[in-house]
Amino acid sequence: MGCLPCRGWLAWCSHLRTLLLSLLLIYVSVPFLVRLFPNHILTKFVFLNFLAFPFFVDLQRPELLLNNTINLYLTTEPGITVGIWHTVPGSRGAEAQGKDQRWYEEALADAHPVIIYLHGNGGTRAASHRVQFLKTMGAADFHILALDYRGYGDSSGYPLESGFTTDVLALYDWAKARSGNSSILFWGHSLGTGIATNAARKLQEERGVQVDAVVLESPYTNIREAAAHIPVTKIYRQFPGFGYLILDSLALGNMFFPSDENVKVLSCPLLILHTEDDEVVPLHLGRKLFETARSAYKDKSKVKFITFPKNLGLGHDYISFNPELPTLVKDFLNLK
Repeated sequence: MGCLPCRGWLAWCSHLRTLLLSLLLIYVSVPFLVRLFPNHILTKFVFLNFLAFPFFVDLQRPELLLNNTINLYLTTEPGITVGIWHTVPGSRGAEAQGKDQRWYEEALADAHPVIIYLHGNGGTRAASHRVQFLKTMGAADFHILALDYRGYGDSSGYPLESGFTTDVLALYDWAKARSGNSSILFWGHSLGTGIATNAARKLQEERGVQVDAVVLESPYTNIREAAAHIPVTKIYRQFPGFGYLILDSLALGNMFFPSDENVKVLSCPLLILHTEDDEVVPLHLGRKLFETARSAYKDKSKVKFITFPKNLGLGHDYISFNPELPTLVKDFLNLK
């Protein structure tokens, strides 16, 4: 008879081997599943819209998190309605108390610039760093219209790159019809930077209209190049066929977000913001996008790249926590 400790050790080794083989099988299978079902798997990893954090927040009651803010809904195309928070300039805060949506809409024509804020993947317009953005820029006397794209938050529909563009342009038209001569700019963060340049390019090419400015916070060049550098793909970068099985599958899922191509077409003022300690979208992608834009723009003064030093600890999501941000933006836009 074998000793009981030996039998126990052998059983434990067998379980460990089974576990390791299972993990290896999963690891090897994922790239092939991504290639076979990009619309079912890859889109979820890219958009992360199912992570609707912060959880248990009532998106219809922004006043629980923000001052001078109202919730509204906009139908961007038949069957699609998106949720939006409208924050008015801080200088109108006292006046805004108790006002209804009509007052907020009329306020858009008060000559203060209007930011259409396009957030990154995952979460809703109530995520803490997005709320901070509304506080920071609202206090600097901007209007902010922060929307959850289709498939995010309490918006209907499913996430789709072309659909995001439709949502943004519908909001732009809605704001333009109410804002008089106030300037309107697209401000994209992370994934939203590709959405911002897509919308700006379509507006310019199909309508001959320039948005007044585009601000890109923590941007990438295109979604394929971003995917090659984000932390979640690190374990697969040495995997044989990584480019074909995973990166090339983004196109099969109709995901491109080609900011590097879009900026070659744009002619509106373009401001790019990036931190040195961005561990999600590395600084060199933002710099590369800036260099592409600067090479393409005839008027080089319309393109600017601002970096934030590592010691500030702003990372990927927290540029809006920098108190100097409003001044930097206003200086670029020549606003007082």
